[in-house]
Amino acid sequence: MTVGEVTPLEQAVDEGPFTTRQLLRLDEALRVADQVTGLNFSIYLGPLDEPLREAAEALHRQTRTPARSVLIAVSPNQRKLEIVTGSDARKRISDRDAKLAGLSMAASFAGGDLAGGLLIGIDQLATHAGRS
Repeated sequence: MTVGEVTPLEQAVDEGPFTTRQLLRLDEALRVADQVTGLNFSIYLGPLDEPLREAAEALHRQTRTPARSVLIAVSPNQRKLEIVTGSDARKRISDRDAKLAGLSMAASFAGGDLAGGLLIGIDQLATHAGRS
């Protein structure tokens, strides 16, 4: 899955927080995570309606294969992060694993490194999921 499957982050080059190089690194990280784990990883970056968890779950349902998908939903302006795993992905990524990845991402975000935090999160979640 590419970065833009849920929301096109390609627009971020002109409108958002990422450089072209950062977008390429994020796209590569998602591609590798997909290939290694057999799951489908995606990122949503933007505002989340209240209640946040339900909004993130609604976005997750829009992914290509929700049961096998992992969505990292980040709303920088709201300072919120949600990680949603589908039923198959949840068997391989526990809530504890997702929480640890979320804490690592939040630490990077707090330091002003949005792309780095997302890369760390993708890597940690894929590592916890293991190989397919």
